[in-house]
Amino acid sequence: MERKSGITLEEYNPAWHITFEQLKSVYQECLQDLVVSIEHVGSTSVVGLAAKPIIDIDLVVESKETMNKVIEKLIHLGYRHQGDLGITGRESFKRLSDTIPLVADRRTWPSHHLYACLQGNTGLRNHLQFRDYLRQHPEKISEYAKLKRELATLYPFDMDQYVAGKTGFITEILKQTGITQTEIDQIVEQNKVK
Repeated sequence: MERKSGITLEEYNPAWHITFEQLKSVYQECLQDLVVSIEHVGSTSVVGLAAKPIIDIDLVVESKETMNKVIEKLIHLGYRHQGDLGITGRESFKRLSDTIPLVADRRTWPSHHLYACLQGNTGLRNHLQFRDYLRQHPEKISEYAKLKRELATLYPFDMDQYVAGKTGFITEILKQTGITQTEIDQIVEQNKVK
């Protein structure tokens, strides 16, 4: 494990997938047919990729009307709705304690980020297509991990620079997956650390 003052990278941990599956089960029970799918995204979703040990989860929702119902249900699980945080078609949720989502055994959950995304929106496509590309191209996994380690060393106190340093790598892959330059520009603008 590498600790870089706020930027912590760990080697791939199979427990990340197990945690995702446990959380997915909670969301499926709560949301049932309100979601189209529940996706493990981000670096922890790619076997072999070093990552910050935070599980990223996208709940895929079919419509804005359904989104409102999903928001209500997640609030009942103990999440605080934060709005779209500047990313159209994606609603963000924050945990107020380690016991959220609230389940009968009041267990403690590892760190995770939860988003509800409208099906087909650019931000969701960004997450899924980047993840899927890495899964299909193992040589890019090691290249990306190396870049992330270098950036964490160069910018141990600067998340803005860490994120900016990954942008070129990510956008080159997104171009190869068919995301347009206009969409890439939108993704880059929306994902700037604020």
